[in-house]
Amino acid sequence: MRKKIVAGNWKMNKTAQEAFVLATEVAELVKSSVSADVQVIMSTPALYLTGVNQVIEGIPNLAVAAQNCHEKASGAYTGEISAPMLASAGVQYVILGHSERRQYFAETNEQLAAKTDAALANGLTPLFCCGESLETREGADFLGHVAQQLTESLFHLSAEEFSKVVIAYEPIWAIGTGLTASSDQAQEMHAFLRAHIAKKYGQSVADSISILYGGSCNAKNAKELFACPDVDGGLIGGASLVAADFITIATSY
Repeated sequence: MRKKIVAGNWKMNKTAQEAFVLATEVAELVKSSVSADVQVIMSTPALYLTGVNQVIEGIPNLAVAAQNCHEKASGAYTGEISAPMLASAGVQYVILGHSERRQYFAETNEQLAAKTDAALANGLTPLFCCGESLETREGADFLGHVAQQLTESLFHLSAEEFSKVVIAYEPIWAIGTGLTASSDQAQEMHAFLRAHIAKKYGQSVADSISILYGGSCNAKNAKELFACPDVDGGLIGGASLVAADFITIATSY
């Protein structure tokens, strides 16, 4: 059975004091309200990872994630954080290829392949993001565009390695644009991605991969989205900054 995952991406939000208040609130609500078979993740700014990890210690289905990592293990890369550093700090997950990283920092599929290798080599679980812009969505082959992201960044992995990756689909065209992706559109893409994985690695591997929906999932639409057969959870943005909303999403299965 695929793992149910709700991952909150805090992005560049919260002061240190606000971060630990939010983490404490989420931790208490996870303990009291969230089913043990739902993995909850808080992807905090890197500055807070160690402290938040201490806050959630002892809660088996609650973990922290970094929002990025460098592909090199060490070196003269001022301001960057490596996968070995994250692992040594007790971090379990790392978001890779988020649409904002692709857009603002020009991350390429080739670079993300190297980052994925670094994460896996250090025992981190990549939350690998893929998705299409409005311009691409309105084009002739938006499915092929998203498939190419997986192919060029992940399909060099062995089946065993690939099985350790979590996929997060971001319909960039439906984030902050006023447009909304329907549950049918989410299911269509998730089913397509699973079929694309099956062609490379076989159906059993494809059926074991958790694919999260990352398109403005919130407390109101989570239940409908999570009811889709190929949607295994969500990568949550703004709603993850309010503990009650985030936990409502985590209890929407």
